[in-house]
Amino acid sequence: MRNLIVRAAGRVLPLLAALLCLAFPPAFAEEGGKAVNGKADVAQSEMSQLAGADYWRQVRQGVSGYTTSQSPEHSVLISKPGETWFILKEKWMSPAGAVAIFGSIALVILAYVIVGPIMLRKPRTGRKLNRWSRLDRALHWSMAFTFLTLAFSGLMLVYGKHFLKPYIPTDLWGYIVFAAKQYHNYVGPLFFVLLVFILLKWWRKSLFTKVDVQWAMKLGGMVGKHKGTHPSAGFSNAGEKAVYWLLIVFGAFAAVSGLFLDFPIFGQTRRDMEMSNLVHMFSALILICGFVFHIYIGLFGMEGALEGMVTGKVDETWAKEHHDLWYDEMKAKGEIEEADAVSNDTQSPPMGEPMHDKR
Repeated sequence: MRNLIVRAAGRVLPLLAALLCLAFPPAFAEEGGKAVNGKADVAQSEMSQLAGADYWRQVRQGVSGYTTSQSPEHSVLISKPGETWFILKEKWMSPAGAVAIFGSIALVILAYVIVGPIMLRKPRTGRKLNRWSRLDRALHWSMAFTFLTLAFSGLMLVYGKHFLKPYIPTDLWGYIVFAAKQYHNYVGPLFFVLLVFILLKWWRKSLFTKVDVQWAMKLGGMVGKHKGTHPSAGFSNAGEKAVYWLLIVFGAFAAVSGLFLDFPIFGQTRRDMEMSNLVHMFSALILICGFVFHIYIGLFGMEGALEGMVTGKVDETWAKEHHDLWYDEMKAKGEIEEADAVSNDTQSPPMGEPMHDKR
């Protein structure tokens, strides 16, 4: 009998224990959770008390702390002046740059509609003058391609998030902006190399003279009371020289600041990087706006301008009308090529000298 009671108790007691566990699990879990959360709250409170509100206030204000790192600015967790850079970049320069670029495009469109392209006043003679060598053309078109692609990739990095990102899939936008960034970083130094070659090749032809001052005062004969005349000019007129020095000066600022951004391994601080970024943006925007006008003149604004940089030769009439002093030099040297038989049959004979305002 006693054995039967012991055997029955051994079976019933585990069953009762299981029923108790099933009946009261929330209470046990809640108490355990409270214990864990309580420990976490205590730890967080202790950490907050250890640092204190004053500590975080100083961090936000950019106060320098202590660190064993010897790198510049590693003792500053939050760069307070960086907020000023962000405001200048996003709230001022980016909108102003967009207005300047679209404004430049609008101006050349108005110039084409109102003033129209500058056409030759006399028929072409078919006789050619060598104006640009193969090296000249190679430098020009290499710089043109490099500059335009860098400008496009740079504008994508600055404005793409506003004009493209909202309308395409996120993954595609990621690929585009990554490609633009990589291209800009790796091709940027090539712009600097080409700029040095262009400076060495053309600086002598681009020095300003008294003739250029007179050309500028008459606005190149394109508008105003001198419209329709052709102010005297040498190999390059004042407008071409201005574009050249615009490229050299602001191109140098853009290139050097770009190298600072490309290679942050020479002890640059955050202030150096932020200043380089602003200088890079400003210089690039000046170049883009300036070359909107340069591209307009070459493609649409002046008859015969593009063919000189494509073939290396210009027609005698074009040289007389736009660069008469250079034409006189080439004629004195006997470096005017005679027209071939086909040109003689199809081109009209020269009809006198173009009118040059030499007053």
